[in-house]
Amino acid sequence: MGIILLFYKYVHIDNPTQIQAWQKNLCADLGLTGRILLAHEGINGTLGGSKEATDAYVQAMNAHPLFGGIDFKTAPGGAHAFPRCKISVKKEIVHLGIDPEKLTTKNTGQHLTPEQTHELFLNPPQDFVVLDGRNSYEAAIGKFVGAITPDIRYFRQFPEYVDQNLDQFKDKTVFMYCTGGIRCERASAYLNEKGVAKKVYQVEGGIHRYVEKYPNGFFRGKNYVFDQRITVKVNDDVIAKCLNCSAASDEYFNCLNALCNKHFVSCQSCWDIFEKTCSQKCKILLQEKKTPERIPFQKI
Repeated sequence: MGIILLFYKYVHIDNPTQIQAWQKNLCADLGLTGRILLAHEGINGTLGGSKEATDAYVQAMNAHPLFGGIDFKTAPGGAHAFPRCKISVKKEIVHLGIDPEKLTTKNTGQHLTPEQTHELFLNPPQDFVVLDGRNSYEAAIGKFVGAITPDIRYFRQFPEYVDQNLDQFKDKTVFMYCTGGIRCERASAYLNEKGVAKKVYQVEGGIHRYVEKYPNGFFRGKNYVFDQRITVKVNDDVIAKCLNCSAASDEYFNCLNALCNKHFVSCQSCWDIFEKTCSQKCKILLQEKKTPERIPFQKI
C-alpha cells in the first residue's frame, strides 16, 4: 500500500509553464500519478505513489524556494488511485470563476486549528452559522453538524449562492469548511468582501485535518475525495439515501449507461436490480443495446 498526497499553496508563480515542466519530470522520475494544477496564484495537487516516492517528492518541494512549508496531507493509496499523471496550467488552481487578481487570499477567513474548531462547536455563539464550501453531492454523504449545504454542483456556482443568500450570514459568526482547505481560502475571502458577516472562520487543513484529530467529532458521515477511493469513512453515521428506494446508503456509483454516466448514491440491492445503472430507463437502453456501456469504474 502506498501513499496519496494532498497539498496546495497560494504563492505567486511568475512562470507556471516552467514549473509545469519541472513537475512533469519530477513526477515521471518518481513514478507518481495524479493531477496538479498550476497558475500564477499557486499550486494544487493530489498525487499517488510509493512511500519512498512521495517522501522524495515532499523533500524536493520543500527544497524549492516557492513551495517550502506546504501542509502535505496523506492518506492510504498509491499510484493505482489515478489513471495517469496530468499536470496543467490554468487561470485558477480551483475554479471559482473570479479573476485571481481581483479576489486573492489576502482577505481569507481566520484559520482555526482542529482543536479550536472542536472547541467552537462545543461552545458555539448564539449567532453561529456553519457553511459548507463544497458541492452538494459531497455534502450528501458527510457534513458538519448543522451545516448549510448549498445546492450547487460546481464550485464556480458558490459566489452566486452567497450573493443570493446574504441574509443568512448578516451579522453572523460564520464557520466555513471544505475537504482540504483550498476552496475555503478564496470562498471565505469572497464572503468577507461582501461585508455582511460579523466574523468568518475556516478550519485549517479542512475536513481532512479535523477528522484526523476528531473522527467521532462534529463531522458526521463520509468524506468525499477526488480520487479512485471516492469516499473515505470517518464514522458510522450514514446520512445519505439511495436514489431509487431511499434506503440509507452512502456508496457512490456511476451509471453504466455511458451516455448517462450519472454519479449517484445507491444501495447494493438497487445497484443489482437496475444492473449497475441509475434507473429502469437506462437499464432497458443497455439491455436493448441502444446505448454504449461505460467501462466500469473500479473503486479501491
